[in-house]
Amino acid sequence: MTRPVTDPTEAAALRSESHQLPQLHEPRNPGMALDTDWVARVQANTSAIERRAATLPGRRSLKKAHQAAWLLRAITLIDLTTLSGDDTEGRVRRLCAKARQPVRPDLLEALGMGPITTGAVCVYHEMVPTAVRALEGTDIPVAAVSTGFPAGLSPFRLRLEEIRESVAAGASEIDIVISRRHVLTGDWAALYDEMRQFRDACGEAHVKAILATGELGSLRNVARASLVCMMAGADFIKTSTGKESVNATLPVSLTMIRAIRDYQDATGVKVGYKPAGGISKAKDALTYLALMKDELGDRWLQPDLFRFGASSLLGDIERQLEHHVTGRYSALHRHPAG
Repeated sequence: MTRPVTDPTEAAALRSESHQLPQLHEPRNPGMALDTDWVARVQANTSAIERRAATLPGRRSLKKAHQAAWLLRAITLIDLTTLSGDDTEGRVRRLCAKARQPVRPDLLEALGMGPITTGAVCVYHEMVPTAVRALEGTDIPVAAVSTGFPAGLSPFRLRLEEIRESVAAGASEIDIVISRRHVLTGDWAALYDEMRQFRDACGEAHVKAILATGELGSLRNVARASLVCMMAGADFIKTSTGKESVNATLPVSLTMIRAIRDYQDATGVKVGYKPAGGISKAKDALTYLALMKDELGDRWLQPDLFRFGASSLLGDIERQLEHHVTGRYSALHRHPAG
């Protein structure tokens, strides 16, 4: 049996921090001319970044209603994702149903919450029309992975056409993958030109640039690639495809977030951030939210500037919320994602 929230302080914390979020929208990143001098000046103190990242999990301790509130916020920031070779229309429809109602109604009622949704649904191009139909009547955007995902090694003209076709099919967000070789060889002009053309092909659709940070060799490369992609007009920068051997990590996230901050300081433009791959536990989501709050502020805790790329994270968050309400943990199969 669920336990309704009766404590006034607890109820206020849930309402103030996690009720249905306003769909705020920043102006899109228009980009700027490539500034190779700025790129060359970018460095990354790896040992200092790793020391700072190691302290993050213990810096904030969220308990009871405040933890539940932050977890509800995290749900609204999830790009609920399925990117498997055996995806079917039925699986995508079930995923979209979960995006519409990510938490069991009895738990939301016990928490004193109204309806919430995930931030988006992310699929391959082939499944975009199915997702668009399944989400009709909602404000949940469909994101499509594109440009030869995950390796990004298909012919360039086909990568551009793939973007255009996904936009035409109804995707309002496009997650592109960059050519890692441009970063590894330091060919920043080639990376800039590639990213600029991807941005142009997206038209009105927002573009998330996937850096595949586990394959870039160093945090300095991550910082420079982040900056070049933002110069070329990326609306979001994203860590990983989820298919690399190393995906989102705290040192990489700290590096990319500080690049976002530097870009905003120089241009006044806010760029979004999306860690993806390997974030499957509620406690990890809390750590990332605390990192964003500490480094960039509360404005980056909204879905137009921060997303989690995840498929299994939602299930663990829902388990934690049930524990908060009932005092008991339940099996994962009670909270299916699809």
